[in-house]
Amino acid sequence: MLIDAVMFAGGLAALYYGADWLVRGAARLARSLGISAIIVGLTIVAFGTSAPELIVTILAAARGQPDVAVGNVVGSNIVNIGLILGLSAVVSAMRIQAGIILREMPIMIGAALALIALGADGVISRADALLLFACFIGFMLYMLRAARRGSAPVLEAEFQDFEQDSGMMPTGAGRGRDVLLILLGLVALVVGAELLVRAAVSLARAAGVSELVIGLTIVSVGTSLPELATSVVAAFRREADIAVGNVVGSNIFNVVVVLGIAPLVNPIAVASSLYDLEMWVMLAFSLLLPILCRSGLRLARVEGGLLIVGYAIFIWALIARAG
Repeated sequence: MLIDAVMFAGGLAALYYGADWLVRGAARLARSLGISAIIVGLTIVAFGTSAPELIVTILAAARGQPDVAVGNVVGSNIVNIGLILGLSAVVSAMRIQAGIILREMPIMIGAALALIALGADGVISRADALLLFACFIGFMLYMLRAARRGSAPVLEAEFQDFEQDSGMMPTGAGRGRDVLLILLGLVALVVGAELLVRAAVSLARAAGVSELVIGLTIVSVGTSLPELATSVVAAFRREADIAVGNVVGSNIFNVVVVLGIAPLVNPIAVASSLYDLEMWVMLAFSLLLPILCRSGLRLARVEGGLLIVGYAIFIWALIARAG
């Protein structure tokens, strides 16, 4: 048990730093090669914050642990809104741009509905994965078109803030260091995901808790650490678009990228019990967020507290159902 706990903590640390190193190295290298900020922001930074979910889900699918794989995605989307945005709003009330509510949030809701529909037959198949990945390509094209129209998509704003914090230089300096950071990040992500999945499954079996509950709670919170760090820091700096855009973009990527790639390795079974509670909680949080933000185009501390209470009730319901 102690060894599993140490492995789990080590896996979380490796996932967090691996994602950070991968994004920083790749973004700096891309800028030094003259790739535009728009492309980098819409691809590398957005992908980087969802990299832990992707690697964990791929490994869980490959090892025949579908409850961990699907539970991680569904749980992460619930965590992102209920816990991360709730904490961010409590830290500092956030004013939200109307464009995020009208453009990106409906896409997030559509992604949640797509997951519910595709998993209703009990499996996310390779055909389903290809359909989701096609949606990802369409989403990227839409964001690029919006960027060219000057509508400042949220992932581009996130990159600009990230670039300023990391001291990136659009020159050829330090390319070797950036390549090393990319390699270290990839290795850390793979090792961290392996440790996390192994330890989580072992702890679940030892405690008599189902792998699905572990995936929905501990694993999903662990893989959401990059989003947590980004959104809470952005809230402290009163950068509401970054905090909200980070969560909305991550929830979209978790469905169309993570579940658009992982089932290609091995189709993922979807437990019917997810349709008793978890899928609907994910959809409810997705629908609730734009409603809360429409009040004066802001997410206030009271509304953030409401999201946290909602997430706490969800965890209580999971524990109660597990007996």
